[in-house]
Amino acid sequence: DQHRAHALSYRGDPNVFTPNIDNLAREGMRFDYAVSGAPWCSPFRGALLTGTYPHQNGVTQTPSPLDPAIPTVAIPFNDAGYHTAYVGKWHVDGSNARENCVPPERRGNFQYWMGYENNNNQNECYVYGSEGETPRRLDGYETDSLTTLFLDHLADHVGGEEDYQPFFAVLSVQPPHSPFVPPTNPDRGAPRIHPSDIQLRCNVPVVPRIRERAALDHAGYYAMVENLDYNVGRIRMALKDMGVDRETYVIFFSDHGDMLWSHAQTGKSSPWEESIRIPFIIGKVGGGANMNTGSTDAVINHVDIAPTTLGLCGIPVPEGMVGHDYSGHCISSNAAEFKGKPNRNAEPDSAYLQQIPRKMHSHTVNKAWRAVVMRDGWKYACTPSNDWLLFNTADDPYEQANYVYNRAFQKEKERCHERLAQWIEDTGDDFELPDIRLE
Repeated sequence: DQHRAHALSYRGDPNVFTPNIDNLAREGMRFDYAVSGAPWCSPFRGALLTGTYPHQNGVTQTPSPLDPAIPTVAIPFNDAGYHTAYVGKWHVDGSNARENCVPPERRGNFQYWMGYENNNNQNECYVYGSEGETPRRLDGYETDSLTTLFLDHLADHVGGEEDYQPFFAVLSVQPPHSPFVPPTNPDRGAPRIHPSDIQLRCNVPVVPRIRERAALDHAGYYAMVENLDYNVGRIRMALKDMGVDRETYVIFFSDHGDMLWSHAQTGKSSPWEESIRIPFIIGKVGGGANMNTGSTDAVINHVDIAPTTLGLCGIPVPEGMVGHDYSGHCISSNAAEFKGKPNRNAEPDSAYLQQIPRKMHSHTVNKAWRAVVMRDGWKYACTPSNDWLLFNTADDPYEQANYVYNRAFQKEKERCHERLAQWIEDTGDDFELPDIRLE
């Protein structure tokens, strides 16, 4: 949760060391242009589970409940004979309270479910579900403890059998979501970098109080990311020990990023790169069988994750899912599920982003907005009354040149505006765009 795409050593961030995620990236397919189409916890998760946009499934803000009548990705996996399991943060039952217990009928049709609705205390995590409905406190740091719970369940399920039931298993951890409280074990991601040594992004304002707070937040954040990487390493090793590493796809991603004081903003829910760009990797441990490697410029979005996951396993995508199946980028021509090379013309040329209600948190955008991210790097965002942002992230990755009112870029603005209008129409959104015609 809240892990931005830039915060990985293979992406060139000098403040963090993530060897296990780096290995997964080297052995698999990197979607380096992946975006969070709804950079807020619950709306992203609703889209993730259903393959539909927030205004289509009703999960438009945090907190917001997902209607249990809406089919989730677990159902086609269940129907295909898979064991389905979910461990960790849920946050689509309409509550921010840690004490809220998600009833069984609201757990997305997963056969095994052990988790919680929401938690903002990494050292005090309570879970409940298939192993008992009374919340029990996990020992130690949340990411470590949830990973142990997840791996113990997988080990029990596989059980050393060669003909084990195939599984679709989800591990959802809150860190590196704020508060930026890292673990204390030096072998598991304890703070390694002092705030004074943090190298801030160039779009963090040169204002002493902002940079001081930013350095402090970054130090805790990066320690939490390194702890996450440590647990990715545990998962990789466990899959090897179970003997299922070469036939198991591992998909690593987050729900959104964190501004961490870039453009003087914090948290998420804004259309800048630090908020919307997420890590997204599909791989197999050691490369595995029939796995393509490399990177793609496909602009994979939240609604595409469920269809892509089903596509990896050769399971038909339900008609109700509106996202695109990008599995063709990952599956080699030797695989039974291979459907031919990806048809780039059939893929979306862009991704649609939404902040549906205005968010009233401090240090973030307090207006509703819609945005489009084009495959060629252009990004355009509007509020209900104004054309707001126009960036070419291909040559301006820190988004320091806003061209939205620069007449030299009117054609690019009109192109992006037309595409955004088409997304709004195609998805049935009711957002009203401003008139951008020149007088």
